[in-house]
Amino acid sequence: MANLKDIRNKIKSVKSIQQVTKAMKMVAAAKLRKSQENMEKARPYSSSMKETINSILPDIDRRLLPILENRPIKKSLFIVVSADRGMAGGFNANVIKRVEKDINVFGKDKSELICIGKKAYDHFKNRDYNMVKYYVDFWSDLKFNLAKSIGDDIVEKYRNKEVDSVHFIYNEFKSVASQVIRSEKLFPLEYHETDTNQSIDAKVFMPSKNEIIKTLIPKYINVQIWQYFLESNASEQAARMLAMENATENAGEMITDLSLEYNKARQAAITTEIIEIVSGANALEA
Repeated sequence: MANLKDIRNKIKSVKSIQQVTKAMKMVAAAKLRKSQENMEKARPYSSSMKETINSILPDIDRRLLPILENRPIKKSLFIVVSADRGMAGGFNANVIKRVEKDINVFGKDKSELICIGKKAYDHFKNRDYNMVKYYVDFWSDLKFNLAKSIGDDIVEKYRNKEVDSVHFIYNEFKSVASQVIRSEKLFPLEYHETDTNQSIDAKVFMPSKNEIIKTLIPKYINVQIWQYFLESNASEQAARMLAMENATENAGEMITDLSLEYNKARQAAITTEIIEIVSGANALEA
């Protein structure tokens, strides 16, 4: 059985860790409120823009804009959105596994990779993947202009036929306890049949559908990328808060077990001392 000093030191260490995890949980909870609010504000705008694009797209000549062009997919660009820090449960590991799976299915030699966040960069930098760009310390100053800059680079690569498709892999926020890995195809833009298309013919578009598409498409790309970042940011804070809450509870259980072990060891030590005293007294009487 471990001696009392070792057990006391273990209890002290676990209590220190528990204080850290509790503080990290509170920080993540504060960040979650703000990031979730920003994400939920942006959702209606990005969803309505996506529906509008989707409803007009079937009636548009794709030769109108170079970024609407459909061509055989010979090379794909995969963009992985991860965090700059760990201690968020399976948040980073799950999205990295999904990227590896998708790239291996399509083919490493036909894939390019852009890493958003330090965790994805650290994972892929020493592995045999064609990483063309990366962003570290990304989430400390998250602004729309940064999403626009990344969107402009992606559009330029697609327009110049450097890649034939673009996929975003990120964590979508469902609830505090649930985040879902999403792989969204940003390019080429595809038409999906929806219920909203049944009433779209009754609408009048001014000046014309072509002019609307020319104006909306660049904004749509930037807004979608921004939405992906907001979803991932909220998901990261939720995952970290939940992970730190579980760690705090586990530390409490460990402290309880160590305290029980300490009391048993202390009781055994006292019993041993009593036996030694009684034995000594009996020996003196004899």
